[in-house]
Amino acid sequence: MITPNLQALPKNVNLTRKELILEVQLNGKMKFDHLLNAIYQQMGICYKVLSANVEYMNGSNFGSFQLYINATDEESQELEFFLNHNKLLNTTVEYTCRKYS
Repeated sequence: MITPNLQALPKNVNLTRKELILEVQLNGKMKFDHLLNAIYQQMGICYKVLSANVEYMNGSNFGSFQLYINATDEESQELEFFLNHNKLLNTTVEYTCRKYS
């Protein structure tokens, strides 16, 4: 039996994940499917598409979409930097769900 070495993890690592809703405005500079591929393949962030209103004109994508993501603070900052670097207007809101017992 292999026992994990708990001493190997740094003590100050913050592994808490937040549920976020991300809304992105497409402006024709990046294709919708390329953007989703970059989020999943390059950054390793899983998502669910909540809504999408995307129009294709002359090979360019316009419109907006909303994603539900579950990410760490570092991952969400990396995603925000990526979107800002590609000049895509974006808004992130923390998703809170009321739990009933």
